[in-house]
Amino acid sequence: MSSNLKHDLRTPLNHIIGYCELLLEETEDLSCQEFVPDLERIHFAGKGLLDVINHLFDPVKSAAYKSNPNLVQHELRTPLNQIVGYAEMLQEEARARGADAFVADFEKILTAARELLRLVVENFALPEMKLGETENPPPAHATVFIRRESVAPRPSARAGSKFAPGIEGGSILVVDDDENNRLMLERRLTRIGHKVTLAENGQRALAASRDGGFDLMLLDIQMPELDGYEVLERLKADPALRDIPVIVLSASDETERVARCIEMGAEDYLPKPFDPVLLQARIGASLEKKRLRNREVSYLRQIQEEKQRSDNLLHIILPHDVAEELKATNAVKPRRFENVGVLFSDIVAFTAYSDRRPPEEIHAHLQSLIEAFEKIAGEQGLEKIKTIGDAFMATAGLPAPAENPALQCVRCGLEMIAAAQALPPHWEIRVGVHVGPLIAGVVGRRKYQYDIWGDTVNTAARMMQAGAPGTIFVTAETWQALASHCEGARQGPTQIKGKGEMALYSINSLLKK
Repeated sequence: MSSNLKHDLRTPLNHIIGYCELLLEETEDLSCQEFVPDLERIHFAGKGLLDVINHLFDPVKSAAYKSNPNLVQHELRTPLNQIVGYAEMLQEEARARGADAFVADFEKILTAARELLRLVVENFALPEMKLGETENPPPAHATVFIRRESVAPRPSARAGSKFAPGIEGGSILVVDDDENNRLMLERRLTRIGHKVTLAENGQRALAASRDGGFDLMLLDIQMPELDGYEVLERLKADPALRDIPVIVLSASDETERVARCIEMGAEDYLPKPFDPVLLQARIGASLEKKRLRNREVSYLRQIQEEKQRSDNLLHIILPHDVAEELKATNAVKPRRFENVGVLFSDIVAFTAYSDRRPPEEIHAHLQSLIEAFEKIAGEQGLEKIKTIGDAFMATAGLPAPAENPALQCVRCGLEMIAAAQALPPHWEIRVGVHVGPLIAGVVGRRKYQYDIWGDTVNTAARMMQAGAPGTIFVTAETWQALASHCEGARQGPTQIKGKGEMALYSINSLLKK
């Protein structure tokens, strides 16, 4: 006997057991207790039929049936006749009470039972037995009258109508080519708090998955157009869809099929007819794992964003190469650089200005000015080192060498002077520039600071202090690198703190070429 026949037999049986369990749950909520004993008899007979069908396809247990065809007839036909009989009686009682919803569901059980009976007769009847005979066993379309005491009621293992504590509802895509299976699952899952979308084939399932943001897919295997294996394969190959967990629900319980689905990425596999309690537990576990994965992805994204913010901040504080070295080694080795231009500037009479203005106004004007200075320095290839109060410090040729760091500093300084005069409150600034060797490195642990030290730095600061408003002052040594590019004037010997008398040059503009 083929696995396809087993699948065909279990499909209507899934309808019988599934709708019976749904009705048992709903009779509790609607207080239709008189339906319960016969529903439990149907449920009991359906579970018994499931065992028989499984035995028929078991290599060991099927031997007894093969040697005794009458046993097959008895084991299959008897409970089926009972299911049909009880379902018809329940349908009549529901009509008499005007319970139309129950009438329709009992009809679903009847239709499934008659289909199963047809398959049994066609595939397991003795040669002299044919569908339609009026003698024992009765035909599939006949009404079978039986005594209600003939099947002992058995408490059914029914899923509760509420979720287990801590389990939230999810968005679930049900994929099955059998309409009754889809509707039964939709009804059950909606009842316990899930949002359910239905797809009748694999193509619709993939299209819905791309549109929908589902937390879980319940997938049938045997479907036209695109079967469950192909859906799984395409789903797991698509980066946008691969994280949707899949529980396979199939009328086939063959180990090879189960293993294949798990190997292809399915989260779980349940054979139909499924135990509703087990289904609810597996769905709850899959949804919880999905939420944990989503939370993990969210945390990783937050960590990445925080890392990016940290990197951005580090690159604001430190030169790019220095920041990369610090990230790679958790330290920055101090280095000596031989030909670096150092620029200092400060605002003329800033202290007096600050004494007469509110802090908000001072901050706003200073912020605008420093932002302009940063922009100019970047455009001229200078690296801002720091601000100290109203003083601004930058370098050219650090850490990467520059062809003429003195000229870069002067160009930057002239644009800074113009910007300060143009922006409110129209400040004047002094600028000092000097070129020479220096040491650069990072100091501090709690707050990183990239800084520079040496006589070149001190001399540049002294040039700024000695300078006149609206001009750039440089040493005679630095002027040698600028003479062919700038208009400058030699200043008389000037007493410089720590240096003695020095010849200085003032620069007001670049030579026109």
